[in-house]
Amino acid sequence: MAGTYTVIPQDTFNGLQMDTGVFLKNFDPANPGRPQDTDIVCATTGGINISVTPNYSDFFEDVDNAPNNMKEGVHLDGWDIKVTTTALSTSPEMIKTGFGAADIVDGNKIVPRTKLKDEDFTDRWWVGDKANGGLVAAHFKNLLSTGGFQLQTGKNAKGTIPLEFTAHPDLAHQDEVPVTFYSIDPPAQTPNTGA
Repeated sequence: MAGTYTVIPQDTFNGLQMDTGVFLKNFDPANPGRPQDTDIVCATTGGINISVTPNYSDFFEDVDNAPNNMKEGVHLDGWDIKVTTTALSTSPEMIKTGFGAADIVDGNKIVPRTKLKDEDFTDRWWVGDKANGGLVAAHFKNLLSTGGFQLQTGKNAKGTIPLEFTAHPDLAHQDEVPVTFYSIDPPAQTPNTGA
């Protein structure tokens, strides 16, 4: 017999996120469906890691007699939002993406730049399945490759490009955190009355 506290919530299965999911250029959470091949950023290996980390400071840290981290003095300075994965594609677009600041010239030549352009920042989606047939999604705004470019090769192995992206706020939306998450259950099934 199980112990009194050896239990899990009855809706655990419905909330499970399954498999790796996919990194997309476009997605509509109001009308989800199978992604178009042209919307998939790349095939990946090793999974996709998403981290949204707050940065706090203590306004009372130099105030005499104030305890450390007193809640009234805690200030949210901002968020570090990162997406990391490893790409299996060496297409010109994928190599350019890894560099962050680069141009594709003559269709197949990737030339890094010394200055950023506005188009180097892109909006992207990660979408994954839920066990109950629904989905979990994250919309990232103004992603920029910030981890540098690496191409890892190996004997009898596939070449891989590790990627690290950082989401950025912008001047027009300074109070907006550049990530939004969705947890969407599948549509309710209409009962079959047999009529």
